[in-house]
Amino acid sequence: MNKRIGILTSGGDCPGLNAIIRAVVKCASHKGWEVYGIPYGTEGFLKLEQGTWQAEDLRLQEYGYNLPGLLQGIDILQFLSGSILGSLSKGNTGDKAIAQTIIQGYKDLELDALIAVGGDGSLDIIYDLAQQGQWNIIAIPKTIDNDVPFTERSIGFRTAVDTVTSALYNLTFTAASHDRTMVVQVMGRDAGHLALHSGIAGGADVILIPELTPQIDANLMNDICIRIAQLRKSGRKFALVIVAEGVKNLQGEKEKYIGDYLAQQIDEISHQLCLTDKPEFCNLDKIETRATVLGHIQRSGTPSSYDRLLAAAFAKKALDLIAEEHYNQLVVWQNGEVQSQPLDKVVAYIKKCHQQGVCPSPINPDGFLVQTARSLGIYLG
Repeated sequence: MNKRIGILTSGGDCPGLNAIIRAVVKCASHKGWEVYGIPYGTEGFLKLEQGTWQAEDLRLQEYGYNLPGLLQGIDILQFLSGSILGSLSKGNTGDKAIAQTIIQGYKDLELDALIAVGGDGSLDIIYDLAQQGQWNIIAIPKTIDNDVPFTERSIGFRTAVDTVTSALYNLTFTAASHDRTMVVQVMGRDAGHLALHSGIAGGADVILIPELTPQIDANLMNDICIRIAQLRKSGRKFALVIVAEGVKNLQGEKEKYIGDYLAQQIDEISHQLCLTDKPEFCNLDKIETRATVLGHIQRSGTPSSYDRLLAAAFAKKALDLIAEEHYNQLVVWQNGEVQSQPLDKVVAYIKKCHQQGVCPSPINPDGFLVQTARSLGIYLG
């Protein structure tokens, strides 16, 4: 039976979104199905109702781009970062009239199902709309934070790890050249997956993540400076410190630039330790600390082969679920294979975590990667 399906990307962008769109269109085309790309998340349904677009404007073809000359037909979408459909990080669905217009947009497009690609926040919002409008929805998890529950991996995470690891490699050499301590702030929101994975792969000496060091305190700063002193005494005059953006300051508050804050604290505490005249701290007076905030570069870059493979596998599973009319599911990666989980269970858990102010999918403090980092001599707090 032919189907008419929609696809949208919502929330912050990340590498691999276009790979998902490409894979969905290719798989659907081979089934003889029609695919409609909804621009800017659920905003696209609103614009459709307002007459900004017509339904046919949104139709996606297997090769929906025209390159000139001999390049025509080259399949490039899987290599492009960002989202060709656009994405919104914040919705306006709190307005009942707007929400109803969005719901009507889905109906007027006569969709049999909608594939929503998003993180925990955007999936929460879209699921509520789907419930109100009785949409048939399949969700695909994407986020560089890797904090969507019930899935071990989300689209974009592995590419972000590669991006941060590459940055750490480059920063290592400038740190070594000037005997400096480099403090590198990475994204992750309230989870430390990105900091931990890239920190291990990038040769960090210190990794601070919310799950192990929810906030900076005097003892933590003392230990970090002692660790740096030990490195300098052993002959390594530089250090690499990774801090996840979810780590809070001494007052237990979030800092927009926690990396700069931490670098300043290292400067102050190392100087105080030096004044104690203890021989093990005598070289801390010469320490130079620099902070680097990697920022939105972590959301970009050519998607890794892993993310492109994951995108294809997730897209295939999403189409299988639609073919079976097994709706309201989140496509997940569990135990080495693609599976699905009921969205009502997933979203209920997300809402509970948001109400409690906790991460829906944090790092296990006793997990194998944490143990690995400690075995390598990385200080985690």
